[in-house]
Amino acid sequence: MILALFAASFFALCLFAALIDIETLTIPNWLNGWLAFLFVPTAIIAAPGWDVAGWHLLVGAIAFVVSVGLFFAGFYGGGDAKFIPAVMLWVGPAGAAPFLVATAMAGGILTILIVIMRALVPRGVTPGFGVATFEDRKGIPYGVAIAAGAFYAAPASPLLTDFLSQIARFS
Repeated sequence: MILALFAASFFALCLFAALIDIETLTIPNWLNGWLAFLFVPTAIIAAPGWDVAGWHLLVGAIAFVVSVGLFFAGFYGGGDAKFIPAVMLWVGPAGAAPFLVATAMAGGILTILIVIMRALVPRGVTPGFGVATFEDRKGIPYGVAIAAGAFYAAPASPLLTDFLSQIARFS
């Protein structure tokens, strides 16, 4: 039961990160911090073994180093650079490739859609929720793509599969 609560928190925080990124084009540090922090008690309670938890930590650390490098190269914002490793902690090595592919594909589709919307929707018409994304023309809310990748890769994670199977039983 407690593992389901942690897994639900993971999904809720990913969804919230996507929504807040659309609204403000930022992902707060506290959100990324909670995602990373909640991995620790989840790994302890799930007890997948030290080897599995270690691989998850290694994947998260590698993702952090690469993401920080891409942030400094100007590819995306600091919130995205912290959101990716926090998600990678949860999906681990088994979910790394599906996460990266799904995130890249969702990011490409998202970018195309936003560029089209920015061209078609006149300034001042955008509703309050998407003003930063559609009117400021500062960047792309890549947190949406990262969250999509997280949802796609979740079934590969040993920390999230039990929760997903419980959800499947109720549907």
